[in-house]
Amino acid sequence: MRILIVEDERALCDAIARSLRNLAYSVDCCHDGQEALDLLDVEAFDLVVLDLNLPRIDGMTVLRELRETDCETKVLILSARGEVSDKVAGLDAGANDYLTKPFGVMELISRVKALLRRSRALQDDRRNSFYLGDSGAGTYLCDRTG
Repeated sequence: MRILIVEDERALCDAIARSLRNLAYSVDCCHDGQEALDLLDVEAFDLVVLDLNLPRIDGMTVLRELRETDCETKVLILSARGEVSDKVAGLDAGANDYLTKPFGVMELISRVKALLRRSRALQDDRRNSFYLGDSGAGTYLCDRTG
C-alpha cells in the first residue's frame, strides 16, 4: 500500500513516515501543496495524509483538485485546525477522515489501517464483480465469487 504524506513540518513528516515504514507501508513525502498535486498527477497512492496549512497551495485546494479526478484515493486530513467548522469543511470537500494536531501516533496508525482496510475491501468487491448492463432502472453488477 502506497501512502503520500503532505506535511510542511519536515520533522513531523519524517516521524510519521518512519512510523508507517516500520509497518511495511511504502511512503512518499512532500512539503507543499503544489508538489503534492504534481505527485498525485503522475503517481497512484492508496492514501494521502494531508496537512491543510501548506505553502504555495493550501491543503483544501489540494483535496478539492484531487477529488475532481480521483474519488477512490483515501484522504486523511491531519491539521492543527480543530474547529468543528474546519472538520466539516474538510469532510464535505472529500476527506475520508480528519485528525487534529497534536495527535497520538497510535491513533494515526489506527486510522490509517482502517482507511486502507476500507480501500482494500472496495478493490476486492470490484475484482469480484463485473458489469452486466444498464436497464434504465439501474446498473447491474454480478458477483464473480458466487
